[in-house]
Amino acid sequence: QLQLVESGGGLVQPGGSLRLSCATSGVTLDSYAIGWFRQAPGKEREAVSCISTTDLYYVASVKGRFIITREKAKNTVHLQINNLKPGGTAVYYCGADVEQALCRLWGAGYWGQGTQVTVSS
Repeated sequence: QLQLVESGGGLVQPGGSLRLSCATSGVTLDSYAIGWFRQAPGKEREAVSCISTTDLYYVASVKGRFIITREKAKNTVHLQINNLKPGGTAVYYCGADVEQALCRLWGAGYWGQGTQVTVSS
């Protein structure tokens, strides 16, 4: 059974940075793509970035500010989020699925519990 656990959230000032982590267990990262999503208060969950064994994907709003990486030895995917904007408070979730479903259609069959990112001065 694939399990995902996010960590690394916290309080950050506008313009600041955080590094989020998604630790996976139950399967190896070679079998699944891992994606990051976020949900701001009162809004729907939206896709942010995705990584497979061969490709990286970013939505337009985070290109140049967010960086997704895989730490294969630890079965962990990281999301470096830089230059956080005012109003950027959201719960960040990681999800897993096959690449076609996750990185192209932004659908995930497995989800973590989320990590809170609060942007405030």
